[in-house]
Amino acid sequence: MMAEAAKLLARSKFAIAFTGAGISAESGVPTFRGKDGLWMRYRPEELATPEAFSRNPRLVWDFYKWRMKLIAKARPNRAHYALAKLEEMGILKAVITQNVDDLHREAGTKNLIELHGNIFRVRCTSCDYRENLKESCSLEEFLREELPKCPNCGSLLRPDVVWFGEPLPEEELSEAFKLARRADLILVIGTSGLVYPAAYIPYIVKENGGIVIEINVEESALTPIADIFLRGKAGEVMGTLLEEVKKILD
Repeated sequence: MMAEAAKLLARSKFAIAFTGAGISAESGVPTFRGKDGLWMRYRPEELATPEAFSRNPRLVWDFYKWRMKLIAKARPNRAHYALAKLEEMGILKAVITQNVDDLHREAGTKNLIELHGNIFRVRCTSCDYRENLKESCSLEEFLREELPKCPNCGSLLRPDVVWFGEPLPEEELSEAFKLARRADLILVIGTSGLVYPAAYIPYIVKENGGIVIEINVEESALTPIADIFLRGKAGEVMGTLLEEVKKILD
């Protein structure tokens, strides 16, 4: 199966990747829906909804600051680097991710669509102010603030992520769907396939005649449409797949 997947990927004309929390598990970022996932310990409606933020912004910010500290220590793993390398080789045209951890960008991926936002960005609840805390080098200082306020208007800042009950950003979703319609192959890595509308992306590729290659530690809601299912940790499988592709192209 690995050899066949490598052959299909190497011969593809417009391959894309669709990633979920599973791709970052080897980097030390907890998944949300696995047996050790964050939502097994916390109720989403208490921490990741606009209503929760209105009700108790301090609790929500305490949770997100904890996540920021955790994720800031994480480093890309072999799967992130393999996707960046495939992009550099001209094989992979884009990575569409449900993750907010910024690890794809750290690994070197250039054409990245973040459907659920980025945990290191903040935005104002009243005005158009946005800030990337990594770029402004103010993450440590920011984490010391009790309730972050907008420097422009003084309103509360919030994480620039998509919460439960909120729509995905229109521009990013539209671009993701457009890429899916063009793709002749999609690598589906570490996603449960349960979160819509993002989970439509592999279906769009399939409906337009493309190949679906899934990489996961266990079967998901998307496995029934996968042409090839590669079971295993994302880093291990993607590391091997990249080497097999290189052999074919050498």
